Amino acid sequence: MAFFVVVLVVSAACGDEAGDATALAVSTTTQTPVAAEEDLLDVVIARGELSCGVNEILPGFGYKDSEGVFTGFDVDLCRAVAAAILGDAGAVRYQSLNSATRFEAVNSGLIDLLSRNTTWTQSRDTDLGLDFGPTIYYDGQQLMAKGSAGFTSMSTLEEIEGAVVCANAGTTTEKNISETAAVGGIEIILNTFEDANMVLENFQSDACDVVTGDGSALVSRKASKSTGGDDWVIFPPVPISKEPLGPAWIQNQARFGDVVTWTVFAMLIAEEKGITSANIDDMMNVDGETSRLFGATDDELQTKMGLGRCLLSSDQTGRQLRRGLRPAPDSVGS
Repeated sequence: MAFFVVVLVVSAACGDEAGDATALAVSTTTQTPVAAEEDLLDVVIARGELSCGVNEILPGFGYKDSEGVFTGFDVDLCRAVAAAILGDAGAVRYQSLNSATRFEAVNSGLIDLLSRNTTWTQSRDTDLGLDFGPTIYYDGQQLMAKGSAGFTSMSTLEEIEGAVVCANAGTTTEKNISETAAVGGIEIILNTFEDANMVLENFQSDACDVVTGDGSALVSRKASKSTGGDDWVIFPPVPISKEPLGPAWIQNQARFGDVVTWTVFAMLIAEEKGITSANIDDMMNVDGETSRLFGATDDELQTKMGLGRCLLSSDQTGRQLRRGLRPAPDSVGS
């Protein structure tokens, strides 16, 4: 079962009144790439806008609705980082990316921050030239098939013998299912697609017997299906892999990375202490750690990080974020 790490949405501007929790749609025109010798944090500050790569088809994590509004768990992290750097959670340019284009978007300078249900792996940390921030969602790979085909939530990998399995190309999912099937001596036919919607369409049309991906993604897809989803079952109960998901950026940008990392940590601390926009002033008067994180004392460290005194300000508690991720907490493994 996926474990929720970050449970605080940050969306209000530092020093401003709490704003709307939804992320407004923005244009996705290209920006000037960041040169290797440039400091990414300085570039973002000078630009006055954070370019953030997100999903647009995964409800709960990254989703763009019919009005072009971005919402979700990963989208909220973009807003939090923008609030920390620029004092404005709305100063974000969202770039919709699929699994095949996301890493090139980082390395080309199209985006500053990748916040798109991305697994931290050794190859991405080395060969692809990325740095990763704290894990914000612990996930694991599972499979989804139809109950009418004889599968249940307790089905095992052995039951997919001879099945056509569909997955997203260019992901850990593709490699994991291939290696796991080979180790278990299970023969499968693996078809991959760069577009996650194509994976689902093939599953719905019975061109695929099974689809596989992060458990959270499968739950999201199942929950957002208006008809037929009740017949879809996710298995096995214990995921076949570990998928630590978190934000990433181009390597060797330590100052920018520090901001992302401490934004996540500040969110965790704020949630742990029950801090909201309604009680933050009172909390800063009685809690030393809170005062430092929110820049209220002389021993704050935000200015040494190249930021304003306020690291971030919050306007929503974990209840709103859990509502954004619903029904994932109770459905993984079902």
